[in-house]
Amino acid sequence: MASNHEVAAIFREIADLLEVKGEVVYKYGAYREAARQIEAYATPVTTLAAERRLREIPRVGEAIAAKIAEYIKTGRMEYLDRVRSEVPPGLVDLLHVPGLGAKKIQALHRAIGITSLADLEEALRAGRVRDLPGMGEKTESNLLDEIGRLRARVQRHPIGIARPEAEEVVDALKASCPTVHAIDIAGSLRRWRDTIGDIDIIVASATPIDVLAAFVVLPMVRDVLAHGDTKASILTFRDLQIDLRVVAPVEFGAAILYFTGSKAHNVRLRALAQRRGWTLNEYALTEEATGRVIASESEEAIYHALDLAWIPPELREDLGEFELAASGDVPRLIEASDIDGELHCHTDWSDGHLTLDATVAEAERRGLRYLAITDHSQSLAMVRGLTPERARLQWAAIDAVNRRGGPTRILKGVELEILPNGSLDFPDDVLRGFDLVIASIHSGFRQDRETMTKRIVGALRNPHVDVIGHPTGRRVGRRDPYEVDMNAVLRAAAETGTAVEINANPERLDMDDAHARAAAALGVTIPINTDAHGADNFDLLRYGVATGRRAGLRPENVLNTRGLDELLSWLARPTTPA
Repeated sequence: MASNHEVAAIFREIADLLEVKGEVVYKYGAYREAARQIEAYATPVTTLAAERRLREIPRVGEAIAAKIAEYIKTGRMEYLDRVRSEVPPGLVDLLHVPGLGAKKIQALHRAIGITSLADLEEALRAGRVRDLPGMGEKTESNLLDEIGRLRARVQRHPIGIARPEAEEVVDALKASCPTVHAIDIAGSLRRWRDTIGDIDIIVASATPIDVLAAFVVLPMVRDVLAHGDTKASILTFRDLQIDLRVVAPVEFGAAILYFTGSKAHNVRLRALAQRRGWTLNEYALTEEATGRVIASESEEAIYHALDLAWIPPELREDLGEFELAASGDVPRLIEASDIDGELHCHTDWSDGHLTLDATVAEAERRGLRYLAITDHSQSLAMVRGLTPERARLQWAAIDAVNRRGGPTRILKGVELEILPNGSLDFPDDVLRGFDLVIASIHSGFRQDRETMTKRIVGALRNPHVDVIGHPTGRRVGRRDPYEVDMNAVLRAAAETGTAVEINANPERLDMDDAHARAAAALGVTIPINTDAHGADNFDLLRYGVATGRRAGLRPENVLNTRGLDELLSWLARPTTPA
C-alpha cells in the first residue's frame, strides 16, 4: 500500500530528473513542492484517492492527482517511467556535487558521455574535463575535492549530531571574538528538523575578517573549504560542513530570517513584500522604487512591517503559519520549562546505567516534580527485562523512596513489550499494580502494515495501557519506520483516551512532527519523554520539545506539563477497553 512518504519520494525523483533534463524551474519546482506537501499531509493518499479527495492536498492539481491515483491503482506511474528512460539514472547523483548545476551536467553528458559519479571521477582524474567550456584545471581540481568530500560524509546528519557541533562553534566564537554583536544558528537546524544537511551560522559584526579568522582555526575544523571576506566554510572532524556568514549588525534580522528558511516560507514572505512594492532579501526589506530600508535589524520588525506576528522558526514551513500570523493567532508553543516531570526512564534494573537511587537524585537535582521508572518487561531478556516477581521487588523499592518524602514523586511504571503476536508481556493482574504503563515494540519490525497496525491498536485498547511509546520504531538516519497505519493508531488512541509519546531521544524523535500535529488535531494526549538511560539523557528533552513545537503543540497538548495531582487524576481516568 502506497504511503505519503513513498509518493513524495517519487515526485522528488521526478523533480530531480526534470532538473537534470534542463526543464524550466517552475516545472520541476512544482513536483518538489507537491512532494513536500504530500509528505506533510496527515491523511493517507490511499484514503484521499479512494474518496476522490487528492486535490485537497495543497499544491496538488489535477495532473499530479491523476498520477497519484494511477500509482495507487497500478503500482506504477507511466510519467515516471518515461522520464527515467530519458535520463541516465546516475546523472541525478551529480546534482549533489557542489559546483555542478543542471547545465554543466548536461554538458558533461553530451561532450564526454558522463552518466554517473564514478564516470565523472574517472574523467576528472584523467584530465578530460579541464578543456571543456567553462571548466579548466582549477574547476577540475575543485570537483575532485568535492566528490571526495561527498563520498566521505553522509548527505544528511541527525540533529543530535549536528546541533551540539553548531552550538560548540557559536559558544567558541562568543568566547573568542569580542566583536561578535549577535550570532545564531540558521537553516533547517534553527527550524529543528530531525536531519540536517550543511550547518549555517550567521554573525553580526563590524569586523568580519577577525570573526572568520577565529572561525577557521577552531578545534573542530578538519578542512577549510572556503575563506573569503564575509563568508567561510569548514568541514569538521565529524564530517559536518559549517558555513559561516558575517553581516553588518543592522542587517542581522534580514540575514537570519533569510537563511533560516524554509525556502517555501521565504517565497511566501517575498510575495507579501512584492504586493506592497517592496523587496525582501538577506540584506533588508526595502521599498523598491526608492531603495528606502523599511526594516532589517530584527526579524520582528520585518514581520511587523508585513502585518504579521513573529513566527517561531520551528513553524516556518508554509504549512499554515502565515494564516495564524496574519490573524494574530500564532500559538504559545510548548517550552522545556513547561515540563513538570519525566514519564519514560530506565534504571539498572533493566538497561539503564544508574541505580534507582541515583536516578531519583538526578531527577531531584533537575527539579522534576515526578518521575516514572519504566524499565523493560520480561521478553527483552537481553536487557534484563523485569519479570513479575522483580517488578514487585522494584515497587517495594519505589515505595521506600517515596516514604523518604523527597521533592520528586516516583511512579511505578514499565515499558511493556507488545509481542509479535499482538499480546502483551504481562497479564492484566500484574499491569494493575503499575501507576503507568508504556506499551512499545522492540522486535518483529518486518511485519506487514495490517499486522503491525493491529498489534499496536490492540495494545492501546487494553485498559491498563496508558501510553504508546516511540510508535513507528524509526531510528533517525539508521532505520526507517516500520510499516504501520499511524492514522488508524491515532484514531484509536483518541477513542480510548490513550496517550502517544514523542520520544525526545534525537535518534528516535518518534512521533515525528507530522504525526504529532495529526495527533493533536484528533485530541490525543502527548507526553514528551526523554527515554533516559543515564543522567545526561535528561538533557535530550529539548529535542522532543522542538518536535512538539514543529507540530504546533501548546502546553495543554502535552501530558507531562500537568502538575502531579492532575497527572494522577489522568492516570486514574476511565478508559475505553477493546
